[in-house]
Amino acid sequence: PDPVKCDTIAQHNKQPNHLLLLNSNCKMTKANTAPIKWAQRSDSLYITIALPDVKEESIDLADETLKFKGKSENKEYEVDIAFLKPVDAEGSTYKVLPRSIHMHVMKKEKDAEEFWPRLLKDKALEKNQVKVDWDRYVDEDEEEEGFDTSALDGGQGMGGGGMPPGMGGMDMAQMMAGMGGGGGMPGMGGMPGMGGMGGGGGGPPGMDMEALMKQMGDMKGGMGGMDGPDSDDDDDDDLPELEES
Repeated sequence: PDPVKCDTIAQHNKQPNHLLLLNSNCKMTKANTAPIKWAQRSDSLYITIALPDVKEESIDLADETLKFKGKSENKEYEVDIAFLKPVDAEGSTYKVLPRSIHMHVMKKEKDAEEFWPRLLKDKALEKNQVKVDWDRYVDEDEEEEGFDTSALDGGQGMGGGGMPPGMGGMDMAQMMAGMGGGGGMPGMGGMPGMGGMGGGGGGPPGMDMEALMKQMGDMKGGMGGMDGPDSDDDDDDDLPELEES
């Protein structure tokens, strides 16, 4: 079969509201089932989709189901599961990491404070698709603290909450620069006539250098002795007088 033609048919069939095209020479490709690991605490679940370098991901968490689609190593994967009990989609978060996707899913019935006997309603599906995350596993009677969720710092909210995309790595300097726009210290203001002096020989036409130097001296005197007790307030008096042209 022509691989280009088969790929075109496959792409067409993915579009909504399109008639499904069939070709006996093209095999209908089905997405692979993504492997899942899980652990729990009395108030939450930690779910890992164990796929590296996931791209084009789509994650839909509802109070009773989890659906995922994405590509890993040029293969398509999916997850479509129903939880044993309801979860709190609004309070849950996820983050796509280089080697896997991590999800911290909050249980809906937090007051129950009990461990679930399994993750899914479907026992057979759980047996084939879900494994215990032994790195995060604890017995119910040995639980002392919640999950370490540092890997999800800056992650996305799964039900409308959480940080907006791209906010996780913003630093304070960038934020202040975006708010203020201009440099310098508040209250010091700009010095008229200074623009255009940088790097060139002399100032712009019409600049009165004597007036400029006097202005600099006045500014220095008005800064409240910031140079310390040993500073010389009359440094500008040592400057050579300007010769009249």
